[in-house]
Amino acid sequence: MGKRMDTNKNIVFIGMPGCGKSSIGKIVAERLKLPFYDVDEYIEKKAGKTIKEIFQHGEEHFRRIESEAIREISQNRPSVISTGGGAVKVPLNMKILRENSVIFFINRPIEKILQDIDISVRPLLAGDASKIYELYQERYPLYKKYCDIEVMNDREFQDVVNKIIRFLGKMLYDGLE
Repeated sequence: MGKRMDTNKNIVFIGMPGCGKSSIGKIVAERLKLPFYDVDEYIEKKAGKTIKEIFQHGEEHFRRIESEAIREISQNRPSVISTGGGAVKVPLNMKILRENSVIFFINRPIEKILQDIDISVRPLLAGDASKIYELYQERYPLYKKYCDIEVMNDREFQDVVNKIIRFLGKMLYDGLE
């Protein structure tokens, strides 16, 4: 039997752009009556600029702002947090999140992601669908490394949310095996 989950932990969603982190996160937060934070929305509100505008100063500049946002948001426990797809690229981000969170990797087939997102507004995709495959190859090992639980998002959001709620219940009452 594993260690029981601390009820004061954040619930964090990592995964590719368009995998459903924010949509699923909002529903999970609503069901658990917890605050929800989308890191990218938090950054945009705080900076008064879009992510695309911030990226014009370079990815490194964006990642610094993202790390600061993650540090601030993660102090509001317990809450549900949806990270940007590239947050896993910065070890500091994951160190901060791992200290007080249970981390779910929302995995979704790339073909489904491409059906659902507008790649023209994603700074690292720059309108080129092939780049999403490159990002997946680069990030997949990091998502696997940092997650506590991988959840496949190949169904309706409610089915995925129900699976996550069941995982959380199992962790809360039984601990992770």
